[in-house]
Amino acid sequence: MLSDIEIARRAKIRPITAVAAELGITDEELIPYGRYKAKLDETLFQRLADKPDGKLILVTAINPTPAGEGKTTTTVGLGQAFAKLGKKAMICLREPSLGPVFGVKGGAAGGGYAQVLPMEDINLHFTGDFHAITAANNLLCAMLDNHLQSGNELNIDPRRICFNRVMDMNDRALRHVVVGMGGRSNGVLREDSFSITVASEVMAILCLAKDLADLKNRLSRIVVGYTYKGKSVTAHDLHAEGAMTALLKDAIQPNLVSTLEGTPCLIHGGPFANIAHGCSSVRATRLGLKLADYCITEAGFGADLGAEKFFDIKCRKAGLKPAACVLVATVRALKYNGGIEKENLSAENVEAVQKGLCNLEKHIENLKSFGVPVCVALNRFGTDTDAELAVIREACERLGAECELSEVFAKGGEGGLALAEKVAALADSDKADFRFAYPDECSAQEKIETLAKNIYGADGVDFDEAALKVLERAAKGKYKNAPVCMAKTQYSLSDDPKRLGRPSGFRLHVRDARICAGAGFIVALTGDIMTMPGLPKTPAAEAIDVDETGGIVGLF
Repeated sequence: MLSDIEIARRAKIRPITAVAAELGITDEELIPYGRYKAKLDETLFQRLADKPDGKLILVTAINPTPAGEGKTTTTVGLGQAFAKLGKKAMICLREPSLGPVFGVKGGAAGGGYAQVLPMEDINLHFTGDFHAITAANNLLCAMLDNHLQSGNELNIDPRRICFNRVMDMNDRALRHVVVGMGGRSNGVLREDSFSITVASEVMAILCLAKDLADLKNRLSRIVVGYTYKGKSVTAHDLHAEGAMTALLKDAIQPNLVSTLEGTPCLIHGGPFANIAHGCSSVRATRLGLKLADYCITEAGFGADLGAEKFFDIKCRKAGLKPAACVLVATVRALKYNGGIEKENLSAENVEAVQKGLCNLEKHIENLKSFGVPVCVALNRFGTDTDAELAVIREACERLGAECELSEVFAKGGEGGLALAEKVAALADSDKADFRFAYPDECSAQEKIETLAKNIYGADGVDFDEAALKVLERAAKGKYKNAPVCMAKTQYSLSDDPKRLGRPSGFRLHVRDARICAGAGFIVALTGDIMTMPGLPKTPAAEAIDVDETGGIVGLF
């Protein structure tokens, strides 16, 4: 069996100029980054502004195993299947972070015969967007520390700085650090921390900004800390937004690539729905809706995280209305939620599948509560048995959800034709009656409690004092109508990764909160979730190498 990278290497990649030409994109609107990838110029947005939108389809998933359940693979394969049916489709994905690539989960360019290419480039650096976000974020941090060193004219309290440094790598040693050590010439001594780049507010701003002017305006509103008298200090107060925008002026343009079968794909921003909002950029989605009849996008991790944030943050902020939703489920994830250890997931166990169905049931209920029709995609693995798959099909029928097998990993678009037909019919049916989980007028505290009870199934919420102080500040200020971005484990509907299936009889623990004024939402940190992940005992990086010809090996 060929690995993902071996399949990608054997593929004949279409020149990006040919992919763009089929979409009606002109040479002036295309900014090539080599032969197989490109950025799209602002003039394309302007030319297509009055064109009607296509149908928006979201791909999400049940709570996953640590290896993931093939949500990106399903999204790519579904787009390829739409193309085989003669439908004009655009795939919109999130860019991979280097953290999972070198950690445990691997890359995020799809898999098998449902991949986007060039796979190595996409998983390693790509067009440099994440590096630009990292640089812009850390420039603001450097200007903040320089202001403290140079007299602190704004009277910033070093103990109340709330904006930290980032890097696009899993490195637990940087979660809590001290900066400014070594004497006066090395800056002001204070505690600091690092998050992974995808959790940066700058990432969220890039993903939610509608254009360069909006990007700059949002960057200016970032709250970096507070004065000794409690007044907020922003990036604008430090005169930082102009230089930050300069670093991001190319990164804000969406990236165009294609799949193994030549289907166009926009990849731009946004992974990690457990600690960020987890959606690709609004700009890419809007462009996808203009360039195709169907725009198929994804949101990270389980539907309790990615889909909820897609609906309540991205759609709310951008005025988007999804026409249908695909819920990816796997036999192995249901067995995992049924209590089977991950090393035993390959063995047939119908009883465990039945026990884990409660997780699927809750996600279907949640998605229906947003008023969007749902189709369950059974992403088939080689170890799945007909008996196990039959149990899931029966459950979906009982729950009133469409269900179809997906074999896009093994067969590409051909393996997703039946799924594509069902999803297209759902999207074309105009049955969606889209609504949010909560109204704008609720306080952040009420919004968190609504999500905890209605989406996660909690009995209630316990707030630590640190979280309450932030939420009270938000309620009194201009952020009182902001949506909430929950930072929560992806492995459970609760905030405890060990409580699988459909937990009950628990309370959600919110230990802290952050006001992200530029992004326009409030982050609530629950349980033990970290915004800087760590590497596993045996990281994927150990298997990645470069052969004698300069080719990369070991990526998956």
